[in-house]
Order: sequence, then structure tokens, then C-alpha cells
Amino acid sequence: MRPEKQYLVEEVSSHLNKSDYVYLANYERITVDEIAELRASLEEYDAEFHVVKNSIFNVAATAKEYPDMSEHLTGQTAIIVGGDNPSGVAKVIGEFFKKKDKVDLKAGVLNEKILDKAQIEVLAKLPGLEALRAQLLGLLNQPGTSLVRIFNAVPQSVVNVLQAKVRAENGD
Repeated sequence: MRPEKQYLVEEVSSHLNKSDYVYLANYERITVDEIAELRASLEEYDAEFHVVKNSIFNVAATAKEYPDMSEHLTGQTAIIVGGDNPSGVAKVIGEFFKKKDKVDLKAGVLNEKILDKAQIEVLAKLPGLEALRAQLLGLLNQPGTSLVRIFNAVPQSVVNVLQAKVRAENGD
């Protein structure tokens, strides 16, 4: 491989190493200003948008042992990588692509499993990482709270019976 191409493969590989996911998008008909707008939106999640050559991406993805995505490597291709919140990034790109109606998702890879466009859209509908963490914490906290209530119910019942007996004896 020529040194220029080897350099490009290494650059794409360094992008792929930034996260456990990559989304492929067809960026035809999108303007430079719109790409800048998308990149600004992705910065919130530490994600990046990069235009790549299909052949270079294929070599880098094969080296990283991604599933075969050659069927999706046609036309203009850009990759979205970076950050640790794939659902948040999917939400950003989904909203952007829907609003602009120019760009389209091709496919993606998450934890070495290939995702089609529909699966990425489902991922985009998931709550954000912080909301999922809060839900998990709530689920973990709930059994402990219930257990405390159960343990507290027995002594509380005894206290209620004793108070009722005292009231009965005092004629209240």
C-alpha cells in the first residue's frame, strides 16, 4: 500500500478507536455550513463527523475486525464516532438528518455488531445515558426501601395496638 493510503488508513483507524460504535452516513447534498452545524451538535457528546473514502474505511474496519459493511460502502460516506453515549449521538444525528432531509444513515456498528438504519433509529429513541442510570438506581433502591417499610411495619403495628389499649383504659 502506498504511504499516502497507509496514512489515511491509520487516520481512519484512530477515529474508529475513539468509541465502541461508528455510524455511517450518506452526506450527499449537504453543505459545508450544515456539516459545521452537525459537528457543533455532536461536540456535546464528544462525537465527531468525518468524511472518509469507502475503500480506506473498509481497510480500517477490516483491521479493527468489524463485521463486513461493504454493502453499505457506496456513494458518499461519512463516519460519526466518539464519546461514550451511542444513543445520545444517534438521537442528535437522527434529529439533524430528519430536519435537513438531505443526509441519510446507512448503517452502524455498536460493540462489534452491525446495526441497520431501523436499529439506529430505535437506539435514538432510548433515554439518555444519565436517565438510564437514574432509572437503574431507582430500580436498585426500590427493594431496599420496601424491605425497610416491611421491617418498620411490625413494630409500628405493636405501637398502634399499645396506643389503642392505653386509650381504651383512659376512656378516650
